Amino acid sequence: MHNNKSIRNGNKVFSYVLLAICCVYFLFPVWWLVVAATKTNSGLFTGTGGSMWFDKTFALFDNIKQLTTHENGIYWRWLANSFLYAFVGGFGATAISVMAGYGFAKFRFVGRKVYFNIVLGALMIPTTALVIPMFILMSQFGMTDTIWAVLLPSLLSPFGTYLMRVYCAGSLPDEMMEAARVDGAGELRTFFQVSLPIMTPAITTVFLLNVVGCWNNFFLPSVVLTDAKLFPITVGLTQWQVKSNMGAGAEQVWNLVTSGAFISVIPLVLAFLFLQRYWVGGITTGSVKG
Repeated sequence: MHNNKSIRNGNKVFSYVLLAICCVYFLFPVWWLVVAATKTNSGLFTGTGGSMWFDKTFALFDNIKQLTTHENGIYWRWLANSFLYAFVGGFGATAISVMAGYGFAKFRFVGRKVYFNIVLGALMIPTTALVIPMFILMSQFGMTDTIWAVLLPSLLSPFGTYLMRVYCAGSLPDEMMEAARVDGAGELRTFFQVSLPIMTPAITTVFLLNVVGCWNNFFLPSVVLTDAKLFPITVGLTQWQVKSNMGAGAEQVWNLVTSGAFISVIPLVLAFLFLQRYWVGGITTGSVKG
């Protein structure tokens, strides 16, 4: 008995230590970014606080001011573009995933298994492998160097469709939907008033995954866009980083890269904080008798 209790306590301590190590590992780059965003361009390399602590000079607000003036404040245009690509693309991809997953889970139609297997196959194809074909396709339709070259590919989310299909199959009782139909509800009313509220946790998860994926998208925009005014924040900051790396008299804007990256993280953090309460599972207990 005593040995079993000691083993349980030892396992608990080991779990806490492992979790602490994981937290430090994941928070380490975040902490570095927070510290780096408060430093001047020279302070990043010769600052008094080192690479992991603040300098005596707190330059965050000055860096933000420089972001407003550098290259006519194009940083804020990049940030707005990222909002457009991430939230419009994320919303569209989520809507398509919800409807497709619901259809795969709750309706019987010819070719359902074949189509769903195609979705599963799409999960195994790296996104980067599709960039060149998408670029050629966009070129043929004259959509390169437009917002559509980024938005349209973002509307497809095989993983989101798969996740919604699994959730609908396991969390939407067929009896509940049949009861709604018996009461005279059509398919659209059943979907919006009965099924959709129960699907909220999965919808929120898919939406956040799509938003983060679109926000962090780099390779596709860097291939299909050449106009700097259309760049998302990922491509724009990379351009500044490349210029700072060039040397030979090129302008060094490392402080703008770090402070710009820090600001770009804030919207995602706020989105997670705001939407996390919707992750609580929909309560269906008691909805179906028997």
